[in-house]
Amino acid sequence: MDLWMSITLIALAAIVSGVACFIGGINHRKRRAEAEIGSAEQEAKRLVSDAVKAAEAKKKETVLEGKDEVHKLRTEAEREISERRKDVQRQERRLQQKEETLDKKMDNLEKKDEILTKKIKEAEAKLEEAEKVKKSQFEVLERISGLTGEQAKAFLLEKLDAELSHEKAVKIMDYETQLKDEQERRASNIISLAIQKCAAEQVTEMAVSVVPLPNDEMKGRIIGREGRNIRSLETLTGVDFIIDDTPEAITLSCFEPVRREIARIALEKLISDGRIHPARIEEMIDKARREVEATIKEEGERAVISLGITGIHPELVKLLGRLRYRTSYGQNVLNHSLEVAYLAGTMAEELGLDPKVAKRAGLLHDIGKALDHEMEGSHIELGVDVAKKYKESEAVIHAIHAHHGDVEAKTVVACLVQAADAISAARPGARRENLENYIKRLQKLEEVASSFKGVERSFAIQAGREIRIMVKPEIVNDDTMIPLARDICKKIETDLEYPGQVKVTIIRESRAVNYAK
Repeated sequence: MDLWMSITLIALAAIVSGVACFIGGINHRKRRAEAEIGSAEQEAKRLVSDAVKAAEAKKKETVLEGKDEVHKLRTEAEREISERRKDVQRQERRLQQKEETLDKKMDNLEKKDEILTKKIKEAEAKLEEAEKVKKSQFEVLERISGLTGEQAKAFLLEKLDAELSHEKAVKIMDYETQLKDEQERRASNIISLAIQKCAAEQVTEMAVSVVPLPNDEMKGRIIGREGRNIRSLETLTGVDFIIDDTPEAITLSCFEPVRREIARIALEKLISDGRIHPARIEEMIDKARREVEATIKEEGERAVISLGITGIHPELVKLLGRLRYRTSYGQNVLNHSLEVAYLAGTMAEELGLDPKVAKRAGLLHDIGKALDHEMEGSHIELGVDVAKKYKESEAVIHAIHAHHGDVEAKTVVACLVQAADAISAARPGARRENLENYIKRLQKLEEVASSFKGVERSFAIQAGREIRIMVKPEIVNDDTMIPLARDICKKIETDLEYPGQVKVTIIRESRAVNYAK
């Protein structure tokens, strides 16, 4: 029992001592913390005091720097103001000098104005005096000459008009001579070079074909029993077979040259084969048609290749080949188109233009003639339509449309195609011309020339290439001959159609006739 009490007392003592130690530790830490807080507060006060001192020093330094900067700016501003004040003073002095100069000039102008006014008054007085003298002189002149002022004026104007007419005619003649010399020189050079480079054949083709026969007995075989063979030939080809008294020959007549060529080849094959009957005739005509179509294609390709033209639609190439069998006034149209292409291309080269476009337009300008037997419309309209259909360029289409003057030529290429077409068609031997039409054209040419006042006689010579006109000397004088020639040329160009050009020559002859008795 005593042991447990002792243990209890010991435990209580230990607890009390532990509590006392804990309380003592807490008090010690509290004192220590308070001591640390006190030192921290002192350190904070010291730091604040140091910061305040540093701020005060910085403030004083900043204030000093600001004062220095303000002083510097004030100094610079005062200097700039001083310089500007000096500039203003200089400007004021300059303006003052200008004002003084202007005042002097105004004084001088006023003096000159007074002098000028005085001189004007003197001039007006002298002018009045001169008018009086002039009037008196006119009165003296009218009294001496016996003419009034209006009559004298009319006389002088008439004389001046005559002199001006003469001078005008001389000037016109000089200018025309110069222009003609220059244009003829350049045009002749270009055209002659083009013609030299284009060596064209002179060929006249007919609208009929003649097929030779080995003997006259062949005519009967071609006619056949009751004419069945010749009926088959004419029905299948659309060509007239003319069998007459011409020995050993048959004439084929047709306006369409392709059909005529097919009939000619088929007949030659039948004559060579010897077997002539309707079935064989049909077979030979089919072969001949295929041969002609192949030839048409080859001719079109040959024309395109010979000119070095690319990109032409195959259908246009075929139409070009058909022109091999087409003639116009006896001239082969394909050869004519090739000539026009060569001439237009050469002239384009001489003028510094693209020869390919000119050649293309020249080659296709008559393409409508390959269709004018099959479709309605002129060859120009058909050519324009087919060129548009196969996507030719606007330059080529316009040249086709304008090559006969149906529309105005608006491009140089169109003008070159016109000129080349005229050269190819108008050269000697190129075309046939009906005699009656030829005579009518010459008569019309003489009628146009004789319709002008003062013309006594006119003669068309050199196959209509020149018209010589005799004028009445009492009506047409030397000064009015040149305007008369121009008027006649314009009327010929307006009223007539002709290949090439027509030279107008006016002859004025004065004769003095008297009789010795």
